[in-house]
Formats: sequence, C-alpha cells, structure tokens
Amino acid sequence: MRITPELFRAYLQCPTKCWLKSAGEKSTGNVYAEWVQGQVESYRGVGIERLRSTAIPGEHVTSPSANTLKEAKWRWALDVSVQTEKLESRIHTVERAPSEGRGKPARFVPVRFITTNKLSKVDKLLLAFDAFVLAEYLKRDVGIAKIIHGRDHVMLKVKTPGLQGQVKKVTDKIVALLSINSPPDLILNRHCPECEFRYRCRQKAIEKDDLSLLAGMTENERKESNHKGIFTVTQLSYTFRPRRRPKHLRGKREKYHHSLKALALREKKIYVVGDLCFKVEGTPVYLDVESIPDLDFYYLIGARVKTEAGFVQHSFWADEIEDEARIWQEFLTLLGGLQNPCLIHYGSFEKTFLRQMCDRHGGHPENVAGVVKAIQQPLNLVSAIFAQIYFPTFSNTLKEVAGFLGFQWSEPQASRLLCIVWRETWESSRCQDQKQQLLKYNAEDCEALALVAKAVTRLAAREAVETTTPANTAETVNIDDLRDPLTTKWRDFSSPITELEFVTSAAHWDYQRDRIYVRTSKCIRRSKIRRKPTHKAIWRVDKVDMDRISSKCPHCQTEGKRKGALRCRTVQEMLFGKFSVKRRVIRHYYQPFWCPACKALFGVDHKLLGPGRRTRYGRSLIAFIFYQVIELYIPMQVVAVSMNRLFGLNLGSAICKLFKEKLAKQYAETHQEILRRIVTGPLVHADETYFSVQGKRAYVWVFTNMHEVAYIYSESREGGLAQGTLHQFRGVLVSDFYAVYDSMDCPQQKCLIHLIRDLNGTMLDNPYDQETKGLVKTFGELLKRIVDEVHRRGLKTHFLKKYLSDVRRFYCECVDREYQSPAAASCAERFKKNRDKLFTFLEYDGVPWNNNNAEHAMKAFARLRDVIEGMSTEKGLKEYLVLLSICQTCKYQGLDFLDFLRSGQTDIEAFAQQKRNDRPKPVIVD
Repeated sequence: MRITPELFRAYLQCPTKCWLKSAGEKSTGNVYAEWVQGQVESYRGVGIERLRSTAIPGEHVTSPSANTLKEAKWRWALDVSVQTEKLESRIHTVERAPSEGRGKPARFVPVRFITTNKLSKVDKLLLAFDAFVLAEYLKRDVGIAKIIHGRDHVMLKVKTPGLQGQVKKVTDKIVALLSINSPPDLILNRHCPECEFRYRCRQKAIEKDDLSLLAGMTENERKESNHKGIFTVTQLSYTFRPRRRPKHLRGKREKYHHSLKALALREKKIYVVGDLCFKVEGTPVYLDVESIPDLDFYYLIGARVKTEAGFVQHSFWADEIEDEARIWQEFLTLLGGLQNPCLIHYGSFEKTFLRQMCDRHGGHPENVAGVVKAIQQPLNLVSAIFAQIYFPTFSNTLKEVAGFLGFQWSEPQASRLLCIVWRETWESSRCQDQKQQLLKYNAEDCEALALVAKAVTRLAAREAVETTTPANTAETVNIDDLRDPLTTKWRDFSSPITELEFVTSAAHWDYQRDRIYVRTSKCIRRSKIRRKPTHKAIWRVDKVDMDRISSKCPHCQTEGKRKGALRCRTVQEMLFGKFSVKRRVIRHYYQPFWCPACKALFGVDHKLLGPGRRTRYGRSLIAFIFYQVIELYIPMQVVAVSMNRLFGLNLGSAICKLFKEKLAKQYAETHQEILRRIVTGPLVHADETYFSVQGKRAYVWVFTNMHEVAYIYSESREGGLAQGTLHQFRGVLVSDFYAVYDSMDCPQQKCLIHLIRDLNGTMLDNPYDQETKGLVKTFGELLKRIVDEVHRRGLKTHFLKKYLSDVRRFYCECVDREYQSPAAASCAERFKKNRDKLFTFLEYDGVPWNNNNAEHAMKAFARLRDVIEGMSTEKGLKEYLVLLSICQTCKYQGLDFLDFLRSGQTDIEAFAQQKRNDRPKPVIVD
C-alpha cells in the first residue's frame, strides 16, 4: 500500500489514526472533522479555479499524465497525480518554471492550497511531502514549493530541502507501521477532539482503563509507569502515598500527582491537597469568550453577573471584525457600572483575550479603578484547582468538572470546535437559529463556570460540595487526613471552641500541681522550694596551691622585680584519678614579676588557671563538660544539670556558652592547621549536609582524609566554599555525584556506593526492563572482581591496574551502545558522563572506591545536630564545628579527646608525639 498525503497527515496527528485509515476503518462521526474536510476540498477547488481563470489559454492543463511531465510545455498543471514504488500524492498544482540556463531542465514547483490563515508545521511538511514524491518521480531535486492559503489567497514560498530529512523519517515510520497486522498501542492525545475516530478510540481506552485517559499525563510519564508495570488508571491509583512536605517547600505549590487523580476516579471522591486560598472580593463576573482562532477574531463576550436579585446574563455579539471594538467598549461599560467587579474565568484563553483587547482597542479606562483592577487581576479557576483539587474526572476541563457537579448542556456534544462550525455556518447563511445556538451555548458556559466557582469556594471553606449524586453531596477528603498521625500516647486536644481548649489544658498534671494543689498541700509546697547550694558551700576551698615560679625572666634570663603583692585566684576544678573524678576548689597563689630588660610581665602559669583571665573554672572542668557534649552527644543543658547535681555546682546555659566560645577561640588556629594539612595531602574526602540555623537552612561541609577531619560552615550549598578551600589541592578528591565537585581541577573518584544505590533503585523501578538489568548486572560483576582483589591485596595500583582493560571492555561492549529502554539509556549516559571518575582508584595507591570516610565523619555531625536541635546561632554552630573537628581528628589518630582538652596544648601532632614518648618502652630480656 502506497503512502498518500492523507496517511502522512494522519500519522503526524496520531499513528493510530494512520493505521485505521489504511485499514479502511469506518468513521464514527465528527461534525467538526467533516466540516474541515469539506472546507479543504472547497478551498482547493476555488484555488484551482482561480488559477484556471487567470491563466492564459494553453498555459494550463488539468490532470495531465505523470509520464508527460518531463516533456511538458505548459506553465500550470492542475490536479496532478504522481506515484512511486511506496509513495503517492495528488498534487493540487504544479508550476513549470523556465530552466536556469542552457542545458538545464525546467524546474517544477508543487503548489498546495491550505484553507487556514495561520500555517502549522503539519502544513509545511505536507508540502514537503508533495515535493519529495515529485522529486522521487522526476529523479531531480525540487528545492522550492509554494503554499496558497487564507481568505486572501496569500502565496508563501517554502524551501523544501531542510524538511526532506523529516519527511523521510516519517515515511519510514509509516512503512513500519503499516507492515503490522494489528493497530499500535492506543494513546489518546490532543488531536482526539478533531478526529473522526474519537468515539471509537475513547471507548476502547475506557475498556482498557488506559493511562492516556488522564489528559495531563505526558508520554514520558506513561512510559515510566509502563516500565514499572503500571498500565491502567486503577493500578496507578494504588501508588499514591501522602507525604509530609519539608518546611522549605511548604510555601510553594504542591506538584501535580497523577496517582491522586487516579485515586479520585477510583473512589469517586474529591481530594483536596493543602489549604485552599480562593476568595472572591467584590461583584463576581463570570466571563466566557468565543472566537475564530484562525482570524484572532473575538465575536462573542459572555458575562454572567451576580446581583442581589440573582444572576443576569449579558451577551455582546459582533457581526464583523470591525464590530470587535464596539463589543469591547460595551463590556467595559458593563464593568464600569458594577461596584468593585471581579472577573472569574476558566483557563488562559480569557486572560489572553483581555490582554489583546487592551492592546488593540486602547485599553481600559484609567479613571475607573475597579475596572482596571478587574482586567489586570482576573481570577483563573484552573489555577485554583490545579494540583490542589482532584475531581473524579479524567481532565480538568470545564465540561468534565461541571458535568461531575451536575450541570448539563442543552447540546451534549457542544464544544469550542463545534462553535467554529456554527459561526461559519451563520456567516454564510445569516440564520438566526445558529446565532441563538451560539448565544445559548456561551450563556451555559458562564452558568457552568459559576457552578464550579461555587464548588471551589465551598471546598476552600471545608464545606460539602453539592452534586447530583443520590446523597446530593460529593464526599471530600483532605490529604492531610490520610497521613499517618505521629504515634504518641498523648494526643493534643483541639477544638473550634477556645473555652474547651482552656479547660482541657487546665487539667494537665504539671498545671494542677504547680498552680492548684500547691495552694492547699504543704508537702507539694515544700517540694517546690528550690534548695540551691549556697555561695559559701560552692566556693569552700579544698586545696591551696603555691605556684613557685622562678624570678628570672623566661625570655632573657634577667632577674625580675616583684610586681605588686602576692596574688591568688580560686577556681573550680576537676581532679581525675585512674577510675574516679572529683570536684575540688583550688586556690592558686602566685607572684607576678616584671623584667626591666624586656619589659615583660611573667610569673603566672595560665595553664593552671584555665582559659581566660576572668574564668573561675579550671581547664579540666571545662574539658569534662565539652567531652560530654561533643564526644558523648549529651545536650549542654543536660550536662549542666548533671554537673550541678553531682558536683554541687551552679552552672547555667549562659556560662556554658561562654566556655564554648573561649574554647573555640583557643582552638581556632588548631582547626585551620587541620584543614591546611588535609588540603596539602594526597587524598581528600568531601561531603555536605544541611542544618537549620534559627529557622533558616544552612550547610556544613566536611573535608577529611584518613587522619584529620575539618568541618566548615556555609550559608548555601553552592560551590564557592568548596572551590575556595580546594583551589590548591592537587591530590585525588573522593566525593558523591554533586555537580559542584565536577568543577574541581584535580583527579576525582566518585563514590561507587552512591552509584550502586541509584542503579539498584532504577532497576527496582523498572522490574521488567531487561536492558537495564543486564547493564547493571555486568557492572556489578566487574566491580565484585575488583573489590575481591582489594580485599586480598589492598588499595595498591600494582595489583589493581590490570583491571583497567576490563573497564575499557565494559565501556565498549555495554556502555557505548544503543539502548531502547529510557532507563538503560539514562544509566549508560551516566556511565559516559563519569567515565574518568568511576575507576580512578585503580590508578592511585591508597584511594578508596567509596566515600564512606566522609560519610562517617558526617554521621558525627548528624548526631551533634540532633543534640543542638536547631537552637544554635551561626556563631554558635561555627564554635561547635571547631570542637567537633578536633574531637574527630583525635579519634582518627587514636587520641583521647578529653586528655587533649585537659592538656592545654593546641597542636594535635605535638600532643600525639608526647603520648608516644610517654609510653613505657618494652623490656628486652636476654
């Protein structure tokens, strides 16, 4: 069977339509499709007749034989049939142009008549199809073709070589389609309202419960669902799971859930997502406009106004294009007579109408503020419904939503397309019945719009929606009610009556004990008396220490002079035994000296007196507090309460924060030295995570190797901090697949654990995709062999480089090939993108194939984050990160974090060396 222009056009609109036409399927009827076909044939006949009447006798010929084209002497050939082995076209007109030079053949230009004023891509491809068939038959190029279109018969030249490639691809697909005996998979699309097979296809889609019934579902989304084994709307409905939205997304609109739409269809209920904000302020005016899209001509404006007496319908009709300005001014006059009008429409069509009318006809009257606001800020009902209200309808069109709510049109098949037919019929006959039919349809659209607006208003007020169901109300379900409540034994009491909430809160145990029983019970009153330790008891001196410091200057060894009298300082300190800890109040006596040579003051051992001149708490006590906070992850308030109870102290949150600030300041240089050693080393692991700082999201980055860990605060997740920190790093960077790391100028190893999890998730999402399964399985087998070698030999290039040839073979055989499955193609594309970053560890000693080192360090911060609970400021978080960096570095090097804090040293390397020197040397026995 040859491919004709009709089949070519049908395939561009819908492959199923093309197959049905080729099989001779009988049309199920469509008034608009039949009218369009009649318009096309009529316009073609008029166009040919105009050429025949204007051509000189003898210059044109009708229906010539295709065999005589090459020897033809005419200028115009009308209604030319051309055939090749697989193609056939009935070209409306062929123009024979003179040759461009001696010895060159004449040029043939196909001409097609298009009835519309606006040309589409399909129209140009049809013309290119005519040129393609003609070129195939003549065995010569046809570079120019012409289109005559519109009411004014405008001629447009089209260069066809640029379209020949698309025509060839489409014809090849049609040949493959027609070679099968069964129709392709049925898919409803936007062309269905214009198609003569729409009733047949829709009925079969309903019988199959096909996913394409959901009008908003794209082709890629359907394919993704099919790969997961979901082929029907009912199956899709069972996949919906209500989720709690993150705080940073709660102010944004919820995304559209096709699964929730399917659930609404299955349950025949209305589902509401989030809090609806739909409020009509002023006088509602329900607007619906009819037009001829091909001419951009708005000929009917319908406005339904709600008054105290009821609804009043206004219809403004234009006989000719020149009357458009008049009906616009009449509409503005109507709005000007209303108090604070509020325009309500359905979809973007009316919004475009308002903008174009203002541009064409002078805009709105500036002296009427209410009209200006109504035109500039109309209410679109679709925006209020989309992603928030899910009616049990396949789409959110006015016809389906209002039909569900119980509205019925007098003409059930009426639509905007049918209105075009009615308007064209009226223009040719001026029949008043056609005009009244259009006015009635427009008024019914306004009435349906008012009904939907009323339903949305009731849903926003959490009221039941009236429908034509037996119960007269549609059951409404709010998604928040479907979410699992937090499992707790004590549920909050909420009531719309505030008095009941007050009485309920007064029954709480702590309220009654603290505010009621304390008035009548002496026992409870005595228990409420807080017995704080007295100042005398807290600061009773347990030990006196006389610091005997040499009177010689430590810098120049000059004999110093006494600077004032003997001084003392009393501090709270912790004394650590082998298996015990005690609190002691120690009074330190010391004599300051002054060096006359170098003008220096000496004689005070600050290590014994603790950090800071004004601090009255010893270093070991402060070290013990932050050992519990940083390493044991105990909240600071809990540590303070525990210290007060066990050691008779009087610590508060303010003084603990002061300790943290002083410690962080003391070890700031240590933190910078750790970061410097990491950046200058041969290996860096990097990761990042979020943190809430007083309700705002911030981020913490971790940079680590096998010996040190450094945490850095950042206000955002952008790559400026990472790039600034690692700009001089030239070792190997191990990270996840965050795009920021790709900009680093150094060798990189991506975490294969992250990749494996993603590949496994893709495979689970597409359980029937054999291509994806094969690709992932091959990658897993390769990686397993390498990991087994790592277990036996370690991370040494000498033993691992032999697998580089296996990696190259994996890319050649599995990655660099064509995949039909979108999931497999996506996985292969990811392998290609990270070709140089997945197996870097095979070429460098000591480089791991995962980022577990950084993730382990990030887990330490995550535990500390749970302790802080978002109560810290930016400054406080930075102090925590300094101390956590030192704590984790001590762990990585096998050092005790508490001993390091108590030592008073700031150099971890020096402290580690001292610990190694203090170890008892092994005794050698002869």
